[in-house]
Amino acid sequence: MTNIRLFEQQEIRSHWDDEQEKWYFSIVDIIAVLTEQQDYQSARNYWKVLKNRLLKEGNETVTNCNRLKMLAADGKQRLTDVADTEQLLRLIQSVPSPKAEPVKLWLAQTGSERLNQIQDPELGIRQALQDYRNLGYSDDWINQRLKSIEIRKELTDEWQRVGVHDQQFAVLTNIISQAWSGKTVKEYKQHKGLKKQNLRDNMTSTELILNMLAEASTKDISQAVNPETFAQSKQIAQQGGNVAKVARQELEKQTGKSVITSDNAKTLRKLPEKKSKS
Repeated sequence: MTNIRLFEQQEIRSHWDDEQEKWYFSIVDIIAVLTEQQDYQSARNYWKVLKNRLLKEGNETVTNCNRLKMLAADGKQRLTDVADTEQLLRLIQSVPSPKAEPVKLWLAQTGSERLNQIQDPELGIRQALQDYRNLGYSDDWINQRLKSIEIRKELTDEWQRVGVHDQQFAVLTNIISQAWSGKTVKEYKQHKGLKKQNLRDNMTSTELILNMLAEASTKDISQAVNPETFAQSKQIAQQGGNVAKVARQELEKQTGKSVITSDNAKTLRKLPEKKSKS
């Protein structure tokens, strides 16, 4: 599963390999940090030139780099050049940058933190809490977000129990989203002006709560019905989403405004600040 790690509030796409117990990081994202490139395409071009030069030199680190599917800027899962910590430490030597030493330290700390979190899962929750605080989210929002992560994990565990493959999770997630919000995940992200960003990280507290209700309902129905086919799981996803749809429609009736907003992380992080000034 792709995760987002933060280096000085800059997102680094990462993947934890349970078997090998090591992190793999998007090389382009690391390059963007080292070269201080805000434009993703510029970082990609830099890596392309550097990669070709190192390959001509017979650099074994580049030759042994892996490729994993990660969420791209267009919202799709695309093959991405990745490297583990050891490989990245060697690559960093080829990029003159004042960020080199801080990045090396960050890589070492990230690996150590993950191993500690395996031994004590509560540490992972604390780290997520701190990451969201560093990004500027309010504590109330963070509490909802952490709960949504827990509920999502319970749902995917249930899907795995009934034989749903990881590749099919996106299909069921889209059904749930369409059922309760009237939008697929892609449409929802477009409504909020998002590309590669995580949709849940850009939801308001109310949107998070309703999405949680949809996913929790789907899990509960699945446990009660015990589906034997993917088609049955799709029906259950629709039913779970409908539970939250009823709640959304009733809330909108009472408030006179839509729950589905164009608010995203930029506006959400400003809300607590505006509130304190008013």
